[in-house]
Formats: sequence, C-alpha cells, structure tokens
Amino acid sequence: MGTNDILKYRQLFKTRSFRVQVNTWFKDVFFLVSGIFAAAFGLESFLLPNSFIDGGATGISLLVTETTQLPLSLLIILVNLPFLILGYRLIGKQFAIKAVLAILGLALVLALVNFPEVTQDKLLVAVFGGFFLGAGIGLSIRGGGVLDGTEVLAIFLSKKLGTKIGDIIILINILIFAAAAYLLSIEAALYSLLTYLAASKTLDFVVDGIEEYTGVTIISEQSEAIRRMVTEKLGRGLTLYKAAGGYGKEGKRSEYDVIYTVITRLEIRRLNMELAKIDPKAFVVMNSINDTRGGMVKKRSVIH
Repeated sequence: MGTNDILKYRQLFKTRSFRVQVNTWFKDVFFLVSGIFAAAFGLESFLLPNSFIDGGATGISLLVTETTQLPLSLLIILVNLPFLILGYRLIGKQFAIKAVLAILGLALVLALVNFPEVTQDKLLVAVFGGFFLGAGIGLSIRGGGVLDGTEVLAIFLSKKLGTKIGDIIILINILIFAAAAYLLSIEAALYSLLTYLAASKTLDFVVDGIEEYTGVTIISEQSEAIRRMVTEKLGRGLTLYKAAGGYGKEGKRSEYDVIYTVITRLEIRRLNMELAKIDPKAFVVMNSINDTRGGMVKKRSVIH
C-alpha cells in the first residue's frame, strides 16, 4: 500500500468517524428528549394526580412528594444525586454527564410544562402511567443516559455483596412498596405495584425491541443438513465449531460440527419443526440474548 493510499484511508476513516459521531449524537438527543417528555407525561397526567408511585428512585421521589408536598421536580434531582455520583465512579464520565442532563431535563419539564390529567380510573392510571414512565426510562437508556439511578446502586451492591443485580432491585422495590402501604394505603401500594410491572415490561420492550433474540447451539450428526436448513430456509448466518464428544459406558468418541446461530423468538417454532424433520434426536441449547449487532441477524428469509 502506497503513501497516497494510506492518506486516503486515513481521510476516509476520519470522515466515517465524524459521521458516526454526528449520527450518534442526534440519536442520543432524540431518545433523551423523547424519554424526558414521555416520563413527565406519565407522571403528571396519570400518577401524581392519583397518588400512585413507581419503583426505584422515581418511586421514592413520588412517595416523598405525597407525604411532604415537596415538588417532584426538586426531589427527582435530590434522590438521584447520590446514584449519579456513584454512576460516575462505577461507569464513567460520559454516562454521568448524560444522566445528569436527562434528570435535569426531566425536572425542568416537570416544573415548567403542565400536562392535563387524562383519567381517574385507577386501573387505567396504573397501566398507562407505568407504560409512559417505562417508555421514558427506556428511551433515556437508549440515549445513553438514565432517568432512574436505582440500577446504579444495584450494580454497586451486587459487586459488594456478590448477589444478582435483579435480586437487589427487587429488594429495593419491596422496601419502597412496603413504605407506600404504610404511609399511603394498601390499595395505593397494590396499584403502584401494577404501575411498576407495567413500567418494567415497557422498559424491557423499548430497550430490547420487539424481537427478543435467542442464541441456539445445535449438536447433531446431521450438522451439514442442519447448516443448509439454517442458511437457506431461515436465512440466518451461523458459526461452526469443530468438536468431539464422548458418551456411554465406554466413553464412545465421535467428532462433529457444533452449529451456533441467533434467531428471534418468533422463529423458534419453525426451527424446531425443521430440526424434527432432519434429526429429532439433535441436542439443542437455547439462551436469551439482550442485544445483537452486525452479521445476518436482521436478514429475513425469502424462501418459504
């Protein structure tokens, strides 16, 4: 490669890097702003007028608002402040900056924008209040920030105590809803629990998308036929691993190709049907995947 080619490659790399940074910046701003307004709408139009709370730092802020009459916009900042400092130490400066901007933006919208109360039906309030709040938190995560700092605390405690992050979050929310039952009412706490469930499911949907991916490992003596089925009928890319296995009393040894591919949950049934045609005794292991990038994951089959 000559000097001119090297210079052209460097220039092309710089141009691509600049475009990626600009596109990423616009996407992050869009997600953060959309998340702020969605969360603020859920809070002011559904939860606040009906004295419902959510889990996490947002739930703590709502609970304190209901018991002390302090403005929610101020409490959102104060309650999340320790989590932001912790996030700066655990995750990094860039995350902390985006999180601070997102939480300040939410507080500003809550203080300056008046959203109308939509309904007083308790079930609708719990479901749709949780929906919009969860969507807002999920969009902020897609933008690289956060509107609720509880997960940062969960990450810190999981490292210190050696427990799962999910277990820590559940424990924190149990304490919050127990306090709500004592300070507000049992009925309000139960509806708030429904709000939390709606918010968490919506958050997962926004972050992970409609297509939840599944990693599939297939071990079979008919690996070549299965390989053709995955690539031709399902339209998926795959990886082949050379492997050797031993089984039985004598430890019988056999060599084969292990197939690994990624599909959506909507394609699991079709994959199982095709595997049953080729090798009903194939050993299949499936595991959930939160996110994927590149490859042929997005490709759709054109063969039916």
